[in-house]
Amino acid sequence: MYPALKQLESKGFWRCQHPALFFCVLFALLASGASAVGTPAQTPPYKIGVLYWSMNIPGQVAMREGLEAEASAINVRAQAAGTRGVELLARVAGEGNEGIERQIEQMSALVEEDIDLLIVQPTDNAALVPPLKAANSAGIPVIAYDQYISGGELAAYLTSDNYQAGYLNGEYIAHHFPDSHAIRLILVEYPHVSSTVERVNGLLDALHDRGQHYEILKTYIAVEPESGRVAGQSILADYPAKSTVDVVFAVNDGGGLAVSEVLAGAKRSEIFMATIDGDPRSVEQIQKGEGMIRIDSAQFCGPLGAEAMKTAYRVLAGEKVDRHILIPVYPVTAETVSQYRGWKGPIPDGFTKPWPSSASEWKPEPKALPRAEALHEP
Repeated sequence: MYPALKQLESKGFWRCQHPALFFCVLFALLASGASAVGTPAQTPPYKIGVLYWSMNIPGQVAMREGLEAEASAINVRAQAAGTRGVELLARVAGEGNEGIERQIEQMSALVEEDIDLLIVQPTDNAALVPPLKAANSAGIPVIAYDQYISGGELAAYLTSDNYQAGYLNGEYIAHHFPDSHAIRLILVEYPHVSSTVERVNGLLDALHDRGQHYEILKTYIAVEPESGRVAGQSILADYPAKSTVDVVFAVNDGGGLAVSEVLAGAKRSEIFMATIDGDPRSVEQIQKGEGMIRIDSAQFCGPLGAEAMKTAYRVLAGEKVDRHILIPVYPVTAETVSQYRGWKGPIPDGFTKPWPSSASEWKPEPKALPRAEALHEP
């Protein structure tokens, strides 16, 4: 018997003295119980706020593309299975101090909306602590990727192995200079976020571990093309004579490529440049043996964004996730460039490094680390 008829029987409507009322009630119950015998209605999607940092830094654009491609794949699978998909509410902060302030406002506004989860690519490690704690109080899980947030509680933090990126650059630089030579080093850095700080730390630790002497001549701040051009011009103004600088290390290609273009335009090809990200233009320079960049520790930006989206969906599904995940980086050099397949992957197989290293094998596996102190601050 249909569920609606069983309800009528249980309520004694078979003995109803008013036939018109009986059939009205029967019709209403059959209509309301249609889903019990038909196809269930599609459940509404999870609403996920997504805060991007920059659309002017190519690596970050690739991360966004990976994240949104994975969201589309999730929705295709959800549609087929009749389960919940995802709806992304995307915001872009932009660069500089204005971008930092804008992202604070964007995150605070999303916390006030009816969302199920937040994915954040922070513009600054400290600035988002208050809105993160507000999300914690509201019971909204927050996943950070690329950078972490230094206070509050994160459901997960995913990033490229930024320390490894700097360390690979440092090893390769040391391989090209005599141990007795004190490298005259310029840093083009960006101290506002964890990833770039970790890259500098990895570089300097590698030089130290290899017994390579160095002197930091000066530091400049750049992370995107405009600030990179300014940094390049400042380097030329501060060190106009050739052979006064040995190495320029840039924490990313967003600024580093612009620096290299300015220096190359001034015919300063004696400078050894090292950078990080794996921008196709940088990789092409290395592949052709042209330009100033000699090593670029490349991220797998697409897989990083996709992994952030996968992790978010698992959190929403109530699954246990690793709290700190590192995606490997790949040292693109003249010796290794043939195996690199670009930002979107796939990640190459492991290989033996053709330069001295404390770890002779490069391995492609992501690392799930123990819970880091950076993920929680009382």
